[in-house]
Amino acid sequence: MEVYVLAVVVIIVALIFDGVNGFHDAANAIATAITTGALKARTAIIMAAGMNLIGALMGTAVAAVIARDIVDMTQVSAEQQLFLVIAALLGAIGWNLITWWFGLPSSSTHAIIGGLMKMVWLNKLPVMMYTLS
Repeated sequence: MEVYVLAVVVIIVALIFDGVNGFHDAANAIATAITTGALKARTAIIMAAGMNLIGALMGTAVAAVIARDIVDMTQVSAEQQLFLVIAALLGAIGWNLITWWFGLPSSSTHAIIGGLMKMVWLNKLPVMMYTLS
């Protein structure tokens, strides 16, 4: 399969993950403020949307850390890397939907890292482990 086609598929699946991440994590972030009466629902939703937008525009530091410091993808081809990313995204989307359906609190960031680590483990790729010193 062409790498460019896979790249488009990655972008589409990533946008789907972003949508699922938005409704999944936004509910976790604002539920307490609304339930306790600290904020009205409209105010909390507007604040969550605004802060999520600001966070998205601030950069890609988390993605850079994952790509550079957690997983060593230099041993696989570009095509294999894209397949790994698609699989990790699909796993995270599935986990987010399952936890949302059953009302379980979970983190989309942890879901995507977990999906990526599983794909790395299944493909026997090296994982970079650091210790605090």
